[in-house]
Amino acid sequence: MRRPRIPVGSPFQLLLLACSFALAAYAGVRLLAGDWLGVALWFVGAALLHDLVLLPLYAALDRAVVRGFGARREWVSYVRVPAALSGLLLLVWFPLISGMVERRYRSGTGLPADVFLARWLLITAVLFGGSALLLAVRLLRVRRAAKRRPSAVH
Repeated sequence: MRRPRIPVGSPFQLLLLACSFALAAYAGVRLLAGDWLGVALWFVGAALLHDLVLLPLYAALDRAVVRGFGARREWVSYVRVPAALSGLLLLVWFPLISGMVERRYRSGTGLPADVFLARWLLITAVLFGGSALLLAVRLLRVRRAAKRRPSAVH
């Protein structure tokens, strides 16, 4: 009777996997060393905040966008993608965008922290502008293709 073989990949892949587990273990030990209860509460709180507040909020916003476009549902992605990227940037950089850690950031880096809100707004505007430009190009191509097609004669 033959044992089933488990594909493991190359030795380099195994080395990278072992290094990533070692790095994750080190980060976990460092993270939980000071205040494991606070970290655990933060994870549970973040999960509850997402599941009970944020998920219904952005699901309702998405549903409103879909209803707003009506018959043009294929246009929804041109709003979803820049909104998702902008929201992700806001989530990652929120302490700096909101100015909550301005003194700490300035003392740690020597750089001003008051530029993050303007930069986030600029990036958001560029994302939505680029998306609108892509939609306009798509509509122009569809309109040109419709003009080239000869109509059926009956």
